[in-house]
Amino acid sequence: MGKNASGKAASPTIAIIGTGFGGLGLAIRLMQAGFENFTLFEKAADVGGVWRDNSYPGAACDVPSHLYSFSFEQDRGWANRYGKADEIYQYLRHCADKYGIRPHIRFNSEIAGADFDQARGVWRLRTAGGETHEANVLVSAVGQLNRPAYPKLKGLDTFEGKAFHSARWDHGYDLAGKRVAVIGSGASAIQFVPEIAPLVAHLDLYQRSAPYVLPKPDKEYPPLEKTLFRKLPLLQTLDRAWQYSFHEFRQLGFTNTINEMAIVEHLFQKHIRSIVKNNKFRHRLTPDYPIGCKRILISNHWYKALVRPNVEVIGEDIAEVLPNGIRTSDGKVREVDAIVYGTGFAATDFLAPMEIQGLGGKTLKQAWKEGAEAYLGLTVSGFPNLYMLYGPNTNLGHSSIVYMLESQFNYIVDAVKTLRGRQLRYLDVRGNVLNDFNSEVQERMKKTVWAAGCTSWYQTATGKNTNNWPGFTFEYRKRTRRMKLDEYTAVAA
Repeated sequence: MGKNASGKAASPTIAIIGTGFGGLGLAIRLMQAGFENFTLFEKAADVGGVWRDNSYPGAACDVPSHLYSFSFEQDRGWANRYGKADEIYQYLRHCADKYGIRPHIRFNSEIAGADFDQARGVWRLRTAGGETHEANVLVSAVGQLNRPAYPKLKGLDTFEGKAFHSARWDHGYDLAGKRVAVIGSGASAIQFVPEIAPLVAHLDLYQRSAPYVLPKPDKEYPPLEKTLFRKLPLLQTLDRAWQYSFHEFRQLGFTNTINEMAIVEHLFQKHIRSIVKNNKFRHRLTPDYPIGCKRILISNHWYKALVRPNVEVIGEDIAEVLPNGIRTSDGKVREVDAIVYGTGFAATDFLAPMEIQGLGGKTLKQAWKEGAEAYLGLTVSGFPNLYMLYGPNTNLGHSSIVYMLESQFNYIVDAVKTLRGRQLRYLDVRGNVLNDFNSEVQERMKKTVWAAGCTSWYQTATGKNTNNWPGFTFEYRKRTRRMKLDEYTAVAA
C-alpha cells in the first residue's frame, strides 16, 4: 500500500458497489474502524437497494424488524412487528444520513465492469457512462435479489396492454377496473395480489408451482409498547435476542430429515383449510414437494385473495402472449389489459451483468461456469482484493441476512487492516482453500431439505445450490470473525 506523507502505512482505497444494507453497513463499519478513503457507487439516485426498488403494494419483510436491522443502529419506532418496505427504505436513508455516508456516494453511477491491475494492485472500474475509477479493494454489495427475472414467453413483445415487473412497479398506471394477469406466485406475488385483487375487475393468476404459505404473526405495535422500546432500549435488545434464538432454532428443520418439518406442515394445513373450503381447489393450491424445499412464505391474506370470485388460479402452461391477452396450452384465450410479472430475480447470476476480470485476464463468468462459489461466500481465488457481500451460499432460509452481512463486515474490515498493517499489494485466497470450502458446503447441502428434488431459485439449472448457507448463522459468525492470512497468497507492495 505504501506510506503517506507522515510516514505511516497508507490506507487502501476502497470501492463499494451498491447502497443497500450491505454497502451502507460496510461503509459505516469502515468509518468506525478509521477508514474513510472509500467510495460507494450507486446506479440509482438514492440509497436503499431492494427496499428502494420494491415499492409494489403490500411490500414488506418476512423477518421481524428488531432482527432485520443493524445491531449498532436499533430503530425503536417500528410501526409493526414486520417492517413495511417504505419503512425499511426510510431506515436505510436514516443510516446514510446519521453516519455521514452520503458524501462518499456517487449516485447514478452504474458499474459496468472492473479489471485487476496486478502490477499496481488496483481494481480499475468502468461505469456504464464511460467513467473510470481506481481502488485497491473492490467490494460488491449488489446482493442476490437486484436483477428482475422476466419469463421467456412466446409473443411477450407483442402485448399491447400495460406490462411491468413487481420490482419496477408502475405507480402511474391505475389497475382499478382492469383485467389483470399476474405471472408467478412467489414472495412478491403473495404480497401484492391481495392488495390489488379488490381493485381489479378480474385477476388471472398463472401459477407454475404452488408455494407453502403460513400465517404471518404480524401485529401493530401499540403506542405504549413503542414508548417502552424507546425509553427502555434493553427491552428491544432482549426482543432481538429472543427473535434471533427462535429463528436460529428453525434451522434444525432445514438440515434434518424432511419428517421433522411435520409441525410446519401441520401449521400450513391448518391455515389453508381454515380459508379454502373447496377440497379440489385446496388440492390445486397445495405444493407437490416437501415443505422447505423452496422458500416458505408468510401471509394472512394470500388464500383469502385466491377465493375471491374475481380471481382465477390457472395451472396450465402459457403457450403464447397475444396482443390483447394470454393463450394457455389448452387453447383457451383470456383477454387482459395488464400483465404483472411476479417472477422474482436472477438470483444465481451473482454480480451480473458486470464483467469482472482478475489475474491473467480470467473473468468471473469463466470461473463460475459450473455455478458461483466463493470462500465463505466472500472472495474468489484469482480475484485479489475482491469481496462480496451476500455472495454465494450466504442466503438464509431461517433468519436475518443482516446478521450474515454484519459477520461479513468484520471479515472485510479485518482484511483491509491486514493490507494496511503489512503493507501488502494484494491478498488472493488460495485455490485449495476455496475448493475445500465449496466441497464442504455442497456435501452439507445434500443433507438439507433444499436437496429434496424440487426446482427453486436457490439452484442453478444443473441443480447446484449456489445461494444458501447450510448451517447456523452463529457458526458463520465464528468462521468470519478474523481473516486467516495463511489461507491467502499475500503479495507485498
